[in-house]
Amino acid sequence: MTQFIETCNLTGIIIGLITFLLIGLFHPLVIKGEYYFGVKCWWVFLMMGIGGTVAALLFDNVILSASCGVFACSSFWGIGELFQQRKRVEKGWFPKRKKEQTKIKT
Repeated sequence: MTQFIETCNLTGIIIGLITFLLIGLFHPLVIKGEYYFGVKCWWVFLMMGIGGTVAALLFDNVILSASCGVFACSSFWGIGELFQQRKRVEKGWFPKRKKEQTKIKT
């Protein structure tokens, strides 16, 4: 399979497709992460970014290494976007989560 990909010069197109899919995945992750957890989940994105960076360094395969690198950069990008998302919520561009009030029955 890898020989076919290299022979037909498909490496760049595959990396581009994976990049497109990963960026598309991170948009809703940031929105949902801020909605349910606020910006306090930034460290999860940091850990995913560090993990992706380490993984990118470990793979010899160009497609796998590049995919892990794109995942890592998207994770790091997500940290900044969490804080931007909070501003967008404050402006009313996105819905704000209402805190559920627990009712104590007596």
